[in-house]
Amino acid sequence: MEKRNKRRMILFPLPLQGCINPMLQLAKILFSRGFSITIIHTRFNAPKSSDHPLFTFLQIPDGLSETQKQSRDVLLQLTLLNNNCENPLRECLTNLIKGSETEEGGEISCLIDDSGWVFTQSVADSFNLPRFVLCAYKFTFFLGHLLVPQLRREGFLPFPDSEAEDSVPAFQPLRKKDLARIMGKKDQVEPLDAYLVKILETTKPASGLIVMSCEELDRDSLSESHKVFAFPIYPIGPPHIHVVPASSSSLFEPDQSCTPWLDKQETRSVMPGSVQGRDWIESLPSGFMEGLNGKGKIVKWAPQLDVLAHRATGGFLTHNGWNSTLESICEGVPMISLPFVWDQLLNARFVSDVWRIGIHLEGRIERREIESAVIRLMVEPEGKQIRERVNALRDEVRRSVQRGGSSSRYLDDLVDRITSF
Repeated sequence: MEKRNKRRMILFPLPLQGCINPMLQLAKILFSRGFSITIIHTRFNAPKSSDHPLFTFLQIPDGLSETQKQSRDVLLQLTLLNNNCENPLRECLTNLIKGSETEEGGEISCLIDDSGWVFTQSVADSFNLPRFVLCAYKFTFFLGHLLVPQLRREGFLPFPDSEAEDSVPAFQPLRKKDLARIMGKKDQVEPLDAYLVKILETTKPASGLIVMSCEELDRDSLSESHKVFAFPIYPIGPPHIHVVPASSSSLFEPDQSCTPWLDKQETRSVMPGSVQGRDWIESLPSGFMEGLNGKGKIVKWAPQLDVLAHRATGGFLTHNGWNSTLESICEGVPMISLPFVWDQLLNARFVSDVWRIGIHLEGRIERREIESAVIRLMVEPEGKQIRERVNALRDEVRRSVQRGGSSSRYLDDLVDRITSF
């Protein structure tokens, strides 16, 4: 512990499920490398500190009303959080640096925060703290979405036909209809562009970018990164398999009852899927659950890593958030893609069109379309070829975190860089 306490990391996650999970996984990785960990977090979507007893958790006020917390307008929430959290973070760091929390915790090495925080570089600079930015997306998306305001200024956006199937040369392998959905409603164009410009401006002065992907999944975009960023980039993912056993950091308590149900199923016979929200389960018709008669299982929140790793799981109907896509690849589970928003649309294109490890529903959610996709994946020869490809990609990605692999080497470089300050 004496060695560990010499260096303390300050981590500041964005309070969204897809951002908190990789930040806490990064905390576990850095802890395994000898650093002490302090997590500064908002009251909104606060992580469960009791799940991480070896870390120090410090909560700051975020100023969100109950109505704002329930809003589905993520851009509005991010704008409010960035407006409200600068002074609370500054005060918290002041107390830490004065020594009120670090007398037994060691010298603060740096601040690591999510790319969605756009005020933290100036805060870090005021304390002379190195700042590293965490990219929780596939790097292809991170690099591409920051260039969208430029594409719009140059007249490339918007497209005349928002349902066009042809590809976007500046944002491969997206199709025009995908990018139109990513850009959202017309009334959000101006605030979204302003936010993306701010992210780019405040990321460039950082000491480095930590990417939750690996060379094996992002080689092309990483090779292009020097055109945008002059600092080192550390693709150290997938983060959840760096520390054994692999772990999740969900905001919700998973229902473990699906595991004994899976134990009763045949190998590769189950297709897991996810649905937006959890409250809808309460409104299911009376007798619906009993009517499943053991052929299916519905829970409010599943232990996704355990389900994907289970021998009975043969496919994953997913929205293709980056965390879920990584977890599915790492377990060799082929996917049926039903993306809705943001980076999901790009991740789904990589799954179906580039890596060819899944089937894209193209937004068609009719019963027969889903049935056809399940049969193709689970029964037909096409599904066997998809499984062979996802298993090969799984092995390649898992090797990246082993000693000598690409992610392992970048992690060593990151640790060396942090300890050099």
